[in-house]
Amino acid sequence: MWLFLTRRLRVWLILTVLVPLATGLLRRVGTALERRGGSTPVSRALLQAGDLGDRARARLRGGRRRRR
Repeated sequence: MWLFLTRRLRVWLILTVLVPLATGLLRRVGTALERRGGSTPVSRALLQAGDLGDRARARLRGGRRRRR
């Protein structure tokens, strides 16, 4: 039973702490690259990865999807 509890705790920590930090970091790097050298495929991909994390969190919270 303790094995399952610690596994759930690890998964919870990853999903609630590490994923938002990672997507925020990707967004900051993408923004910095865009400021430095304009819009490139790499900077756009990093910004999209950051947006993906925001959309996933909003969807899991029960929020509505933002239309573009």
